[in-house]
Amino acid sequence: MPRYRGPKCKLCRREGMKLFLKGNRCYSEKCAIERRSYAPGEHGQRRQKLSEYGLQLREKQKARRIYGILERQFRRYFELAERMGGITGDNLLQILERRLDNVVYRLGYASSRAEARQLVRHGHFTVNGSRVDIPSYLVSEGDVVAVAEGSRSLGRLQELVREARARETVAWLSPNYDQLSGTVLALPSREQIDAPISEQMIVELYSR
Repeated sequence: MPRYRGPKCKLCRREGMKLFLKGNRCYSEKCAIERRSYAPGEHGQRRQKLSEYGLQLREKQKARRIYGILERQFRRYFELAERMGGITGDNLLQILERRLDNVVYRLGYASSRAEARQLVRHGHFTVNGSRVDIPSYLVSEGDVVAVAEGSRSLGRLQELVREARARETVAWLSPNYDQLSGTVLALPSREQIDAPISEQMIVELYSR
């Protein structure tokens, strides 16, 4: 499957904010935004006044980069959100949050969504007892996501669990670090999604 393989820090600099794409590095002094807060490239330090379309495009690109999704799949998610009824922007963010790689990240079993995607692809997680290696799998209310039996002794996962115990989990998920699992209590509402995204601008972009 095609995916972005370039420098992740360059994506944060392009959007002018931390997207937390590299886990713990984003919280350290090594973060590229801390050292060079301007956009990458020859003209990165020039001030640019974006048009309305430009602002909408940047918001869409930011959402794609936060969740690690390419354009075609993001467009499919938007079309699904439109068909769901209700507020399209809220539906879109809910779909993105329901991805298995995002749920693994939110539960604390990965330091970034990219790491969560790799762990899922390598078969380290199950959903309701069945191994799932598709990062885009959409969880539902009541689903139980757990570390696969054969992966529970991995040193990296044990390290992540120790770090996760000290952090607060999102309200719509209930982790059980003793059992190396987590339950989807409910589908997330807009108020429970802390991603710095103006979803209405994405809706306006695709509605042109």
